[in-house]
Amino acid sequence: MEDKLLYKIALSIIPGIGGILARNIVAYVGSIEGVFTESLKSLQKIPGIGEINAQRIKDSDVFKKAEKELHFIEKNEIEVWFYTDKNFPRRLKTCVDAPVLFYTKGNLNLNEQRVVSIVGTRNATSYGKQVCDELIQKFSERNYKVLVVSGLAYGIDIQAHKSALKYNVPTAAVIAHGLDKIYPALHSETAKKMQEDGGIVTDFPSGTKIDPSNFIRRNRIIAGLADATIVVESATKGGALITAEIASSYNRDVFAFPGRAGDVYSKGCNQLIRNSGANLIEGIDDLEFFMGWEKTSKSKIVQSSLFVELTADEEKMVSLLRENGELFIDQISSELTLPVSRVSAMLLTLEFKNVLVAMPGKMYKLK
Repeated sequence: MEDKLLYKIALSIIPGIGGILARNIVAYVGSIEGVFTESLKSLQKIPGIGEINAQRIKDSDVFKKAEKELHFIEKNEIEVWFYTDKNFPRRLKTCVDAPVLFYTKGNLNLNEQRVVSIVGTRNATSYGKQVCDELIQKFSERNYKVLVVSGLAYGIDIQAHKSALKYNVPTAAVIAHGLDKIYPALHSETAKKMQEDGGIVTDFPSGTKIDPSNFIRRNRIIAGLADATIVVESATKGGALITAEIASSYNRDVFAFPGRAGDVYSKGCNQLIRNSGANLIEGIDDLEFFMGWEKTSKSKIVQSSLFVELTADEEKMVSLLRENGELFIDQISSELTLPVSRVSAMLLTLEFKNVLVAMPGKMYKLK
C-alpha cells in the first residue's frame, strides 16, 4: 500500500504534468505504476507527452521528492486523496481539471450533504463581514448539514471560517501551499481550531513556496468542492471573481450579495449580477429558494408515494430518499449498487410519477 501511495504522489508532482494529462497517461498505460515502468520511447508516443514530458517522468528526482513527501505525511498524520479512490469528493471528481491527488489535515467530510464556498475581497468592510456572519448563523439555526469552504485569506475568507467556528458549522480551508506552513501566519490559530470539525485542503506538497499563481490554481478546488459559490464582496478584479468564473464553468450555482452603488468592494458583485454571472441573494431565504433547500414535511413524502405503483427497485430508492432526505445521483447508485445509467432512468420515471423532484447539481429529494 505504501509503495502504491508513493507512485500516486510521484505522479502528482511531475513538473509540467497537470491533472488532465496525468489522467490521460494512467488511462493509456493502464495503471499508476505503469506510468513509471513504461519505456521512454513508449511514453513519447502518448498524445500530449512528447520528449520533454517523457524525460520528466523518467527523472529519478521525482521519486526522491515523493519519498520525502511520503515521510512528511506519515509523520504529520496527513490524509491523501487520489482521484481513483472511492471516497474522492464526488463534486470535485466531475471537474475536468481537478487535481489527481490532494492532501488534508483535520476531520473533514468533503462529501457532506451540502457544501458552500464563500469568497470575497481581502479588504472586507463591516457590511461584508456582517452579511457573511449572518448567513452562516442561519446555516446553524436551521440545522443544515453544510460544509463551508473558503481560502483562509484575509477579509471575507477568514470571516467565513471564524463565523463557522463561532456557530459550530464545519469549515474547510483550501490553501495555496503545502501543509508544512500556514499562510498568512496570523491565521494559524484559526486553522488549528478548524481541524476539530473541518480542516485544511491543498494539492501542493510540503516545501512549496508562496507564489501568487498558486492562489489562482487553488481557486478551482474551492469552486469544485461546492454545490454553490457565494461572492460576498469583491472589487471589479480579484480572486473571488476568478473563483466565481471557475464555478460557473463547472455548471455550479454562483450567487452574489449586492452592494451600494459606488462602493469599491461591491462593484464586482454588482457586475456579476448585472452580467448574469451570479444570482442576487440577500440572505438564507434566497439561497434556499435557488438551491431547493426548503424542508419537506413527512406527511407530504408519504402522500406522494402512497397511491402510485412502484417496482421493487423504485421502492428501495424511495425508502433511501425518505431516510436521507436529499441525495446525489452517484450516492443513490452506490447505495443501491446499481449503475448510474439505470438509476438515472429510474429517477426520471419517478419524476413523471410525481414522487420526487430533481434539484441543482444532480441531487434528488422526495416531494
